[in-house]
Amino acid sequence: MEKITRIGMDTSKQIFQLHGVDTAEEPALRKKLRRSQVLPLFAKLPPTKVGLEACSGAHYWARELRALGHEVMLLPAQYVKPYVKRGKNDAADAEAICEAMSRPSMRFVPVKTAEQQAAQMLLGTRERLLRRRTQLSNAIRGYAAEFGHIIAKGLRNLGPLLARIEADTALPELARSLFRAHAEEYRELEARLCQIDAQVMAFHRNNELSRRLAQIPGVGPIGATILAIKVTDAHHFRSGRDFSAWIGLTPKDHSTAGRVRPGGITRAGDEMLRSVLVVGATAVIRQIRCGRGQASNWLLELVKRKTAKLAAVALANKTARIAWRLMVSGQNYAPNRLQAATA
Repeated sequence: MEKITRIGMDTSKQIFQLHGVDTAEEPALRKKLRRSQVLPLFAKLPPTKVGLEACSGAHYWARELRALGHEVMLLPAQYVKPYVKRGKNDAADAEAICEAMSRPSMRFVPVKTAEQQAAQMLLGTRERLLRRRTQLSNAIRGYAAEFGHIIAKGLRNLGPLLARIEADTALPELARSLFRAHAEEYRELEARLCQIDAQVMAFHRNNELSRRLAQIPGVGPIGATILAIKVTDAHHFRSGRDFSAWIGLTPKDHSTAGRVRPGGITRAGDEMLRSVLVVGATAVIRQIRCGRGQASNWLLELVKRKTAKLAAVALANKTARIAWRLMVSGQNYAPNRLQAATA
C-alpha cells in the first residue's frame, strides 16, 4: 500500500469513517471503525495529517491523535460542505474533509487544550443560568400580573414583588405555595450565579491577558474574561478586521458587477462575545451622551451622525480591533496613543 499523506475522518458518537489518499491523490484508505478501534488503528499508522470537522468531541480527538504523533487539522463544517459530492453519507463526508484540508486557502480552527475547554464550559454554565433566571423572573411577573401585582422592570424589583405576594392573604393557598416554590428556585439560581461569577472573577484576576483587556473602555472584567477564554490564539487572525469579521461585527457583502452593496453585520461567530462587546459599547455611548467620560473626536462625530445602535456596533467593531492588537502585541491599552493614531 502506498504511503498515506492525509486522512479525513468523519466522527460521530460510535461510528467513525476514514478516507485517506496517497501521494498520487488516489484513495488508499477507506474504513469504518467503532469508537474503540480508532486509537489502536492510528497508533499503528505512521505520523500523517488528519482532518476533522470542528464539531462536538473534535478537540478531544485532536488531542488524542496529536499524542500519537499525528498532525491534526480542524475544519469549520461550513467550509467542508461545498466539497461533499452527490449523496450525503459518512463516506462522502470523510472524503470531503480529506479534500478540503488540502486546499491552500483553507482556514483551520486551533485545537483547544483541556484547560481552555474547561474555561469555556464555565462561561457556558454562566450563560445557561442567566437564561434560566430571565425565564423564571418573566414567569413570576406574568403570574403576579394575573393577581393584580405589577412592578417596574429590573431584577431588583423582584424581591419586593415576592414579599408583597407573600403578604397578600387574599391569594388562593395554591397560588401562594406555587409562588413560594418559584421564589425558592429564584434564590437557588442567584446563589449558583454568585458562585459562578466568583469563579469568573478569580480567572480574571489570575489571567494577565484578561487584566490588560479590561483597560479598554467598554470592556469590563466579564467581557475581558470572555475575550481571553474564547480567543485561544489571536495570532490565528491576520488583522484586527479579520478578528472583528470572525465575531460578526463587519457588514455583509452583496457586491456584484462592480457595484458595492454592503448590508448589516453578518452576526457570524460567537454570539456571547459579540453581544458583550455591543453592550459595552452601548454603555460607553450612554455615558458620553450624559456628558460623562472622555471620548475621541472620532466617537463624538460618530454619535452625532449615527443612531445609537449603529454607533454601538461601530464602536464594538473598533473595540474588537483594539483587543486583537493588545492580544498579539502584549501591550497595555494606551488611549493617548490610540487618539494620536486616529488623528
